[in-house]
Amino acid sequence: MAIIEANDAEFKETISEGVKLVDFWAPWCGPCKMIAPVLEEVATEVEGKADIVKVNVDENQATAADYGVMSIPTLILMKDGEEVDKVVGFQPKEQLVSLIEKHI
Repeated sequence: MAIIEANDAEFKETISEGVKLVDFWAPWCGPCKMIAPVLEEVATEVEGKADIVKVNVDENQATAADYGVMSIPTLILMKDGEEVDKVVGFQPKEQLVSLIEKHI
């Protein structure tokens, strides 16, 4: 599955079913740029089991505020619309895959 871009209006619907790793990011954020290719690899590895959802915090401040995002990148693992795990900052691919696999 390709990475899904979500905005404030559709966020709740996007995360309502299944396992989603939500990446709260911004275009000016250096670590966010570093993790983007890692998330592409993770998306390929967990295809069919989980999706990656990207939320630009500059354009979607309400969703970022709802989830208490204070630093980026913040990665929140959602299962059927509920937060089940959270990590902040750059993470290696193996750690992100492991995080997802704990909840599928």
